[in-house]
Amino acid sequence: MDPMRSQGGIQMLLSAEQEAQQIVAAARNLKLSRLKQAKDEAEREAARYRSQLQADFQKKVSEGNSAATAKQLEQETVKKIEKLKESSSKVQSELVDMLVKFVTTVKN
Repeated sequence: MDPMRSQGGIQMLLSAEQEAQQIVAAARNLKLSRLKQAKDEAEREAARYRSQLQADFQKKVSEGNSAATAKQLEQETVKKIEKLKESSSKVQSELVDMLVKFVTTVKN
């Protein structure tokens, strides 16, 4: 076997391996940026929803300042918070599964 020919084959394999590593790194960076963007968007949405609930709460409190109304509003708020926690825990497992799938899958 010609030594120059085998040396060229090795060089081609090394360059192909480096290219593959760059592709994987680029895909990983893209996924990380998408995850950060999704997290930021979810945080903004949660903040909007929280401010909406706070505004509704303040409106109801200002309409009637009785103790019964305040207690009722507090109970409604607790129920809504529990619903949010429950729905976020459901979505969290789906999000983790999706992230694991994307991180472990390499596309050519």
